Amino acid sequence: MRQFARSQSGEASSPSDRFGWLIALALGAASAFAFEPAGLWPLMPVAFAVLLELLQRTHSLTRALLLGWFFGLGQFVVGLNWIATAFTYQAAMPASLGWGAVLLLSLYLAVYPALATGLGWRLGRERPVELVVTLSGAWAITEWLRAGMFTGFAWNPVGATLVSTPLLSLSALVGTYGLSLLVVLLAGAIWLEFYRKWLPTVLILGLTALLWLLPSSRVPDHPLARKPIRVVQPNIGQQDKWRPGFSEIAAQRLAQLSAQPGGERRRLLFWPEAAVTQPLIDQRAGAYSAYTAFERRRAAASIGPGEYLLTGGIALFSPDGRRITGAANSVYVLRPDGQIVGRYDKAHLVPYGEYLPMRPLLSAIGLSRLAPGDVDFIPGPGPRTVTLPGWGRVGFQLCYEIIFSGQVVDRNNRPGFIFNPSNDAWFGRWGPPQHLAQARLRAAEEGLPIIRATPTGISAVIDARGRVVKSLGMGTAGVIDAALPPPAIVAPPFARFGNIIPLVIAFALLIVGIALGPVERYRRRRRT
Repeated sequence: MRQFARSQSGEASSPSDRFGWLIALALGAASAFAFEPAGLWPLMPVAFAVLLELLQRTHSLTRALLLGWFFGLGQFVVGLNWIATAFTYQAAMPASLGWGAVLLLSLYLAVYPALATGLGWRLGRERPVELVVTLSGAWAITEWLRAGMFTGFAWNPVGATLVSTPLLSLSALVGTYGLSLLVVLLAGAIWLEFYRKWLPTVLILGLTALLWLLPSSRVPDHPLARKPIRVVQPNIGQQDKWRPGFSEIAAQRLAQLSAQPGGERRRLLFWPEAAVTQPLIDQRAGAYSAYTAFERRRAAASIGPGEYLLTGGIALFSPDGRRITGAANSVYVLRPDGQIVGRYDKAHLVPYGEYLPMRPLLSAIGLSRLAPGDVDFIPGPGPRTVTLPGWGRVGFQLCYEIIFSGQVVDRNNRPGFIFNPSNDAWFGRWGPPQHLAQARLRAAEEGLPIIRATPTGISAVIDARGRVVKSLGMGTAGVIDAALPPPAIVAPPFARFGNIIPLVIAFALLIVGIALGPVERYRRRRRT
């Protein structure tokens, strides 16, 4: 194995230097198939193992940065292909812009893997073990940064590739970014074993096994009190959802499915995001309040005494009672008489989807937001818990919000379960399975069941361990009848401390990686 010191010398560049960027691009593209829907999770640690070899052969910080950037570019372009599909439902802009948007977004997102490889190489370039340790810590930190910078885009952290493995349970202890860190460490074990570095390989695998054996989330095997629920999936596609006059057809389909025989009564009924396309709150004066009251009563006609309907809907704001100044993408909790028991307004909005940044400039050149309408949505205050008599406390995360690790519940008023209505109808074939995988991570992290209702799939009931109890596939109309899964008996460590845990581990690994260099140099001096 060539020593890192030699890689710093002035020797001629090797083929891996000249074509490393192309190899990294191909590795990143291949690693995207580790995510759902392909779910070939071993591809991710193998891709990282090869990336570590490329970094070990790298001569400069610039090349290390470029390797990470091309790796990220390949992974994001392939993994986020579903974004291009969203543009096919927007008549105001050409569908060809979709792949341009995927590329532009990926060019930016790839900066974070570049920062990780650059930092990992800069701090750990002296020895292979140091490189493995520092890259794993750097990767977790930069994924956390990606989730927060410029409104954040936390989609597809590499830890999400582990949702179909037993290691999912570790997210209750170390969170999603801790799982991402673990993926890189496991890749390091593969790489170090190839070069017969047995001790660090054994340590990585042993530590992983030890963490997996630690009890991190105690969940009852059976509900203490059976609480029946029904999730409705109407199979209403994006091409029809906002079509003039279709709201009547949608209302009939939702009502028919809600009344479908089966299941137990005195239940909670769940409808998808924006299931009711007409406003359920309208602050304009005049007859608007009567229209919204009619829509609420019509929706609530699907439930009986002691039941509640939880549905996505829209609120329109008008401070002067005449002009609409904004809207909210909301979840409503309705009683059988149509009265609103609680409401949650989506806090983490999608730029270009629910609002258009720099609207005067971008609208002037013909751009618009992907969701129909000219009024931008206004963000709500954040996670909220609503108490439902007889059912306990429910938290809400609307669609895209569920991807943000450590940000999905009100920690001062912990709910018993989370409702995650979504509209994945315009996310192609790859988006919905990836979205579901990230919802499973949130359930396991927080020790809370999650109920997902979507118009076209994938709707699901997820237990507090992140396992899918029941689901409805894509392109299917139907209902899920189930008992509400119980939460963890005690909130797991991640639910109590959040991303402090993976960040402390990540920074500790950086410090260990830095310290290993002087320790090894001291040992060499002692031997001489």
